Amino acid sequence: MVRLKGTSKVNSRTRKVGAAVTAAASVAAGMAFATAPATATAATDTGATDTAAVAEYPVSHFRIESGASYYRGTVTWYNRSADVNGTANASGCRRYYGRAFAGSTSLDFKSSSTWCNRSGNVRLPLNANVVGGADRVWVYMTDENQNLIKGQTCYRGYTSCYDGLR
Repeated sequence: MVRLKGTSKVNSRTRKVGAAVTAAASVAAGMAFATAPATATAATDTGATDTAAVAEYPVSHFRIESGASYYRGTVTWYNRSADVNGTANASGCRRYYGRAFAGSTSLDFKSSSTWCNRSGNVRLPLNANVVGGADRVWVYMTDENQNLIKGQTCYRGYTSCYDGLR
């Protein structure tokens, strides 16, 4: 290390520690900005302002049950994708599926592996790379031979899903 003439080691170390503390504080401040919740301010009739959380993505809830087997969860609707996410329990062997549509056009299809006598989370991210994204998602369960057991159809804009694949 090169030291300027007339400076001591103490001053040099102090500057290094000060620089490190300043850098850490800058990073922490940046993280605080990155994680702050998004809010929107709206004017009321009286001229006052109201701060509220920005609207979340729409969600539909599905519940598929057959005996002790089930798949329960949500479809979250994004602009160019839909995320099927839930908890499953396989009594015997089961497989879980999601299929996204725009009108009558199938956009994407995902399935879990075959589950036998176990439970856990099943996530099926579906691409819907068309303007407006998917407008309908099928969520369904089959046996180990891919015979349909039960399914539901979820529609963008509705909080509940409906029995059957439509």
